[in-house]
Amino acid sequence: MILAGDIGGTKTVLSILSKDSNGSLMCLQEQTYSSQQFPEFEDILTAFLPADVNIKSACFGVAGPVVNQRCHTTNLPWLLDAEELKIKLNTSKVKLLNDLEAMALGMLYLPEHDLLELNPDAEVQAGNIAVIAAGTGLGEAILYWDGNKHHPMATEGGHSDLAANNTQQDLLLAYLRKSYPDHVSCERILSGIGFSHLYDFLCDQGFAPPCPNVPDTNSDIDRNAVISRLGVTGEDSLCAEAVRLFVELYGAETGNLALKSLATGGIFIGGGIAPKILSAMQDGKFMHAFKAKGRFFPLLEKIPVKLSLNPRTPLIGAINYFDF
Repeated sequence: MILAGDIGGTKTVLSILSKDSNGSLMCLQEQTYSSQQFPEFEDILTAFLPADVNIKSACFGVAGPVVNQRCHTTNLPWLLDAEELKIKLNTSKVKLLNDLEAMALGMLYLPEHDLLELNPDAEVQAGNIAVIAAGTGLGEAILYWDGNKHHPMATEGGHSDLAANNTQQDLLLAYLRKSYPDHVSCERILSGIGFSHLYDFLCDQGFAPPCPNVPDTNSDIDRNAVISRLGVTGEDSLCAEAVRLFVELYGAETGNLALKSLATGGIFIGGGIAPKILSAMQDGKFMHAFKAKGRFFPLLEKIPVKLSLNPRTPLIGAINYFDF
């Protein structure tokens, strides 16, 4: 049996699969858990695994830095250790991947109908590929091209410095420094909580009156989801500006990643946010910010930028790791 997992700050998905005589994978059991409800990852494993299961290999994509096959999750109080998991699962084949590393690998297995091209001027080219994903946090990874195949490489680029590119963004950066005086990372904006930060910034600037339908920060209602929904539909001008600014910054950071990795082979966009604000991602503002890199506009103009519509991409990467 193959055990695979996608371990995130919001949810954890586990899957058990087997191979038939032709080598095709068959899913025997798959379950999604609320990560916050479990003190440790092994508690989820215990709840999920059948008593008599025989695991041949296990691979987990984990939202956090994996160093020496150990990971302290970024948005959870969990420690995952591959050596301890080998004992628990009774197999020598256990691999921990950064969640974006798993996602990057999974992208290579997606059919074209799961991918939406955002760049109308894209040209197919060989070379490195970059992956970026805004969700609970912001993840970034690289698929290095060796001339024959791609190799996934983890990064923690989502925690690099947020860059300002215009006067409004200068004001935003100054506003965020009040809450994060030591370091304002890209993830502070390009993640779920980013919509609240942008909305509150625009309120502070007097851009428009506060929206009566947006709950306060102490509400049990998902404030970020409300802001993004009202912004995408255009029902509220303040929320619409928050979404526009989110997309602008997302495009700019995606362009930064493309330059840093020289991703001539293309960009994949994953994560849960982009499909939920799809119309805003497609209206041209994302690609305008992506390409706006001065002398390197001609290079970025031709890079494919594909948005994944498949939420199982990191799990697909973990499932296929040992056969890659």
